[in-house]
Amino acid sequence: MTNLLLDISTGTVDWARAQFALTAIYHWLFVPLTLGLALIMGIVETCYYRTGKAFWKEAARFWQRLFGVNFAMGVATGIILEFEFGTNWSNYSWMVGDIFGAPLAIEGIVAFFMESTFVAVMFFGWNKVSRGFHLASTWLTGLGATISAWWILVANAWMQYPIGQEFNPDTMRFEMTSFANVALSPFAVDKFCHTVTTSWIIGAAFTVAVSAWYLLKQRNTQLARQSIKIGAIVGLVATLLGALTGDNSAYMVAQTQPMKLAAMEGLYNGGTHQGLSVVALPGPFSQPDYENDVEPPYRIAVPNMLSILATHHADGYVPGVNDLLSGFTRPDGSKEPSAREKMTRGRRAIANLAQYRQLMTAAKTGKGDTAAAKAQAQKILPQLKADMPYFGYGYIKDVHHLVPNIPISFFAFRTMVGIGCLFILFFLVVLHYIYRLDISKPRWLLIAAIVMLPLAYIGSEAGWVVAEVGRQPWTIQDMLPVGAAVSGVSSGSIATTFFVFLFLFTTMLAVEISILCKQIKNYNFE
Repeated sequence: MTNLLLDISTGTVDWARAQFALTAIYHWLFVPLTLGLALIMGIVETCYYRTGKAFWKEAARFWQRLFGVNFAMGVATGIILEFEFGTNWSNYSWMVGDIFGAPLAIEGIVAFFMESTFVAVMFFGWNKVSRGFHLASTWLTGLGATISAWWILVANAWMQYPIGQEFNPDTMRFEMTSFANVALSPFAVDKFCHTVTTSWIIGAAFTVAVSAWYLLKQRNTQLARQSIKIGAIVGLVATLLGALTGDNSAYMVAQTQPMKLAAMEGLYNGGTHQGLSVVALPGPFSQPDYENDVEPPYRIAVPNMLSILATHHADGYVPGVNDLLSGFTRPDGSKEPSAREKMTRGRRAIANLAQYRQLMTAAKTGKGDTAAAKAQAQKILPQLKADMPYFGYGYIKDVHHLVPNIPISFFAFRTMVGIGCLFILFFLVVLHYIYRLDISKPRWLLIAAIVMLPLAYIGSEAGWVVAEVGRQPWTIQDMLPVGAAVSGVSSGSIATTFFVFLFLFTTMLAVEISILCKQIKNYNFE
């Protein structure tokens, strides 16, 4: 970011965001199924290892075959996603590449090579290696995929909660000061746990859906019944763990991204004893008039629940959108600056940084009084360091730009939570029928199992919408807004590749669904 006063068109920013969102959404259609099926196929092969029965061996090979199809598609979209940081977000990559690049490099070197090595043994090692070694290869393939997710999520978590770094005005870059703080931040740990457990839900839903289809067709019934047992148990455990980690996520968001929480809840004016909305109707297509409205219309809330989620105390203080824009005093007496004050300090940081750079350049080139230039530059540093936490606010032109899209955040959050609660009930019903009754008899339940699969994906994608839309306008929370992170390329170039990617990704998705359906349809276990 050599030019501090960037002049990039809004069209470029919008198209860059749209293209990245498109790639991320398609990529996330493949990743959770990879993580979920990795657990399922590991459990199934463990059953084979323990019993030695041919049935479990064939069942393991069946689920591994479906895993392999999905795994290949996920790799392709993931590579494109990482390249977009350099093509569309070069200012971002320049400014924080020293930090952001480290987990991505580790993911590529360690996790991906681990997956590549053991996935070959898993697919081609049957009858060539011992059962124990093959089982280890299957679990290590899944572990490699999970470790890969860990480093990707560390990078994403750092964007949401940047720690373990400091800004170097001489290099114009944020530089890592503690790798441990970046890799093991509480935000990263919680994001990883929540993402992986919810991915297991998709793997479980996929397993139950495929098995339900076989039962509807009265084919491969032994495979279907045993797989439903495993899928439903994994699904129930995963949904409960997802609820637990989701609660931790809400607490972390409240501490580090209070504006996101306010948008998720549609909370315009905060306070203590805040209730959690169960039903409310903010305008679905436009930003509400949060400055004048007290709360969303038709609101029904659980008393004190938002305060409990955000602070773990029923009387905890939760700031609303207007509080965060106007500034407020916390119950402990500390004050949160207003948005305008942050913007003022951010602009002062930008101006002081530009002046510092000019003075240091003059000192290095020997023009004028070198000693005086260095001395003057050193005088600027204390104020610059004091204002750097608000550096990103200097690029914000209007305080209202600091408010994420409230309707999208609000409804996406409730979609995610609602579907999660529905899955707890669904897996309980499936387990009741598989162990107490006859799972093949209630046709409505088998059809419901197939319908629940797309709902699982909708809930998962809704979670990422909450995470990413809710932190706008920031690429890095409080440090770098999207308008200052984007590359200086024409909007037309990005728009062209947007539609190219849309066609390619849609084709890839259609091909994967076609291959999976063909594999499932043509498989004959009995």
